[in-house]
Amino acid sequence: MSHSNDRLRPTHELDRRTFVKLVGSGAVAGAVAASAPSAFAAPTPQSRAETFVKRLYDSFTPAQRKIVCLPFDDPRRRRIHPNWHVTEPQIGDDFFTDDQRELITEILKSVTTEEGFERFLKQMDDDNGGMEAYSMAIFGEPGKGKFQWEMTGRHLTIRADGDSVDKAAFGGPIVYGHGEEEPSDNLFHYQTKMANEVFAALDTRHRKEALLPKAPRETAVPIQGPDGKFPGVPVGELSSDQRKLLEKTVRVMLQPYRKEDVDEVMEILKAGGGFEKLCIAFYQQGDLKNDKVWDIWRVEGPNFVWHFRGAPHVHTYLNIGIVDG
Repeated sequence: MSHSNDRLRPTHELDRRTFVKLVGSGAVAGAVAASAPSAFAAPTPQSRAETFVKRLYDSFTPAQRKIVCLPFDDPRRRRIHPNWHVTEPQIGDDFFTDDQRELITEILKSVTTEEGFERFLKQMDDDNGGMEAYSMAIFGEPGKGKFQWEMTGRHLTIRADGDSVDKAAFGGPIVYGHGEEEPSDNLFHYQTKMANEVFAALDTRHRKEALLPKAPRETAVPIQGPDGKFPGVPVGELSSDQRKLLEKTVRVMLQPYRKEDVDEVMEILKAGGGFEKLCIAFYQQGDLKNDKVWDIWRVEGPNFVWHFRGAPHVHTYLNIGIVDG
């Protein structure tokens, strides 16, 4: 299995203004009280994953907290990168106890479906030797205001925050991928196949409008709001059957994640005008094997960005939220 030089690339840190655009105004500390009810279906501090986050936080010694428990507004919570460590200790290190590793596993299991949990475990095994090589942090203090658990490493960023970041699905942008460069071996190639079914269903005019020469930078996933400019063909111009095929594709892509997060995605998407307000673009750049199965594609709308880079292997960025004002 071959890998690119992901580790040699600098971590992309977002400035505060950009991050507010990424996750909505609720990302600003103090903007929304942690106890305030969300306008959307969302996880809560009492959700299963968040309960395990509090238990994990409570289990840490003062020495451990100094390293892996960070202020909620720590800039590391605003970083997006396909391969980085949010804190130095790795989950397999002696820094963590066996009980703490078990709690971390339960958090991951609770923010995913059974199928998603197994898929991410295999991805971590393939890409970096297992979850033991990944890192985590808790921002804020569970039970005493805003908090967020985040796990990062090669080709994975995943979060649990009990809706501390208001109007931001998943608590902010998430990342997934897989280092297999042979498409048939990649754990997420099924998503490319489904997206290309959408492309194949387009008529000639819409294919021409949807297919663009060069993709944007893969980490360029700010939420633009209703006045944004989105590449590709507007979904609202498609037939009902074509729209249903795209909706099916998006829902399948969301299947690895827990229902609470998916429900929030759908409500935020609806608030932005629904699937009809999305655009879908495919990129000639990075066409593996020159087979016109487009390996890089993007679905974007006022509250929604899903950038899938499948060449030379999968890096995917998902950012769903609402920008106020």
